[in-house]
Amino acid sequence: MTRTVIESKTKTVIIGFDEPFAVIGERINPTGRKKLAAELEMGNFETVIRDALEQVACGATILDVNSGAVFTNKMAEDPRYADNNFVEPPLMKALIEIIQQTVDVPLCIDSSVPGALESGLMACEGRPLLNSVTGEEERLELVLPLVKKYNVPVVAISNDDTGISQDPDVRFAVAKKIVQRAADFGIPAHDIVVDPLVMPVGAMGSAGQQVFALVRRLREELGVNTTCGASNISFGLPHRHGINAAFLPMAIGAGMTSAIMNPVRLQEMEAIRAANFLMNHDDNGGEWIRFAKVLEAVEGGMTFAEASAAASQAASGRRGGRRGRS
Repeated sequence: MTRTVIESKTKTVIIGFDEPFAVIGERINPTGRKKLAAELEMGNFETVIRDALEQVACGATILDVNSGAVFTNKMAEDPRYADNNFVEPPLMKALIEIIQQTVDVPLCIDSSVPGALESGLMACEGRPLLNSVTGEEERLELVLPLVKKYNVPVVAISNDDTGISQDPDVRFAVAKKIVQRAADFGIPAHDIVVDPLVMPVGAMGSAGQQVFALVRRLREELGVNTTCGASNISFGLPHRHGINAAFLPMAIGAGMTSAIMNPVRLQEMEAIRAANFLMNHDDNGGEWIRFAKVLEAVEGGMTFAEASAAASQAASGRRGGRRGRS
């Protein structure tokens, strides 16, 4: 069975067909979050620390770290700040360092800037996931050497120089191309986590069916693990969390093994915990029973984040210092 190993200093997470669904927390991302971007520009990491703690408490087993900030004020003072190649590498290093001081979970280094990816790789303890490579020729030549040099797994996004195709066969072909090119660098298929690109169901009624079929095909024909931006499916629609919560168990049933998502949303996390149990990826329902206690605390008036943090603190005394499986 395909197993993608991702590690922090003391914890190991395995993304795999026979493993619990891996939740990759998405919130440490200044894109579209003006307040967070402004804080980062001032060297303020309070929100980053809070987001890291909350996401892990709520069930994220990996944290995505995105350095795509726009420093508006500094840009006005110094034109170099208009260049992401100047801004992102030191910001990524700072983000990685503060997050590793805050929580001990594996990280996913997320940037379109190769220099930021390498800066994150140098700062990371353990074996992070790199996000991402595409089928674009320039991207393949820039990112795959980093994957090989640092011996890390990578997210492979199924678009190429022609853009994002609405044809699932084309997206499969792009994924296959990336897997083959990675093999040329000596990178095994088990270190490729394919994002088949989830389309919004509001714009394409067959979007769900497409991705379920693609995930099955990627698993059966290429033997790779898969991921996605889970909330893409509900983009532009009302009551998005209901759609996301229906989509995730169906994707898990089709063979998807991870998702980049917001773990602080109770509805989606409840669906994932139940799906793990139903897929026989939760021995004797132990995780579901522990999660049920969090649900009871929420019913008693606590927020999901508060209840999850309390449960995490209660369990922390039972954990040892050895490397553990998340």
